[in-house]
Amino acid sequence: MVLGFGKSAPAHKEVSATELQAMIAAGQALVVDVREANEFAEGHIPGAVNRPLSGFQASKLPDGGGKTVVLNCLGGKRSGMALDKCSTAQAAVDTHLAGGFDAWTSAGLPVER
Repeated sequence: MVLGFGKSAPAHKEVSATELQAMIAAGQALVVDVREANEFAEGHIPGAVNRPLSGFQASKLPDGGGKTVVLNCLGGKRSGMALDKCSTAQAAVDTHLAGGFDAWTSAGLPVER
């Protein structure tokens, strides 16, 4: 038995940059970028929508229309924090991009500006 400190948070599902690219290409993912608007404007995953963590509300997330809603930020920390908010709100969003936008660009995937 492993004893934790406080309540244990549910594990966040992660997808790699190449997995996310395949999901987007197949029409299976809606990307929500939780970086601030100025960061988003500097470059983001094509088709992503911006919902900055500073004003993030799980109830204001767009409807994925049957697609998996995948959160992303620069490196994965803020999207994890946003997923914690989704969990608290009992929103059905539990997936984020492992390594964030840095992983996306490191994989040489397309960037929209």
